[in-house]
Amino acid sequence: MSRDSYYDIDKIFLRGLTVRDIAEPLPSFDYQTPANNVLGAMEAKNFHIAGIRQDGFVCRYVEREELGKGTCGQYSHPIEPAKILPGHASLSELVLALNQVPYLFVHFLGEIGGVVTRADLQDPPVRMWLFGLITLIEIRFLTIIERRFQGDEWQEILSQSRLEKATALQAERQRRNQNPSLLECLQFSDKAQIIIRDSQLRQQIGFSSRRRGEEVIKNLEKLRNNLAHAQDIVLLDWETIVGISENLETVIRVGTGKE
Repeated sequence: MSRDSYYDIDKIFLRGLTVRDIAEPLPSFDYQTPANNVLGAMEAKNFHIAGIRQDGFVCRYVEREELGKGTCGQYSHPIEPAKILPGHASLSELVLALNQVPYLFVHFLGEIGGVVTRADLQDPPVRMWLFGLITLIEIRFLTIIERRFQGDEWQEILSQSRLEKATALQAERQRRNQNPSLLECLQFSDKAQIIIRDSQLRQQIGFSSRRRGEEVIKNLEKLRNNLAHAQDIVLLDWETIVGISENLETVIRVGTGKE
């Protein structure tokens, strides 16, 4: 299969996973429910946020730490439109929204029924989505390098030691009855260095400078390593995740002729 086919990349990365896929159910209580009852229920299930119902529908919320005496409604806050996402919203929309607020309410089937926080981005579906995006970026790098250079001119950009590592990997893959090009045997950082050091490719990717390109690539490698080793990506890589989400359309289209 050609690297340009990519199945339906838009469907996989833009529409495949939605907010509803990772949202947690939102517990809810009537406005007049005693606050101490609500507190006990929230503590028992380790809920930090709960919806407050009026006329049968969730229209307000409470935070567990704020509950005291009286009714739960006394401690409730209105749910602002900026804190609501539709269940069909994409993960990139979710990330960008969570960059503004600590949690969001999810609206589906005509009412607010879910809640999602940054912590939910640690879930396997989101980690798979991010790892897939980084893999896609690497494939895109390979495609535009092939189109930029005729033959092996790209080798002049890399050090001899990096070329030797790629050659060793190529030999091993050939031993396994594969037939990769030397370019396909480069590491992610090697492909990135070719992009960063070539002004035309750097401009095509959208790096404002070589220094900025090196910073972005370093952060992408760090995120990939943390994903692979089950580290806390929200704590360690939040700005990188936001950056990918902000530039998702570019990530998907670059190298396809549709930029």
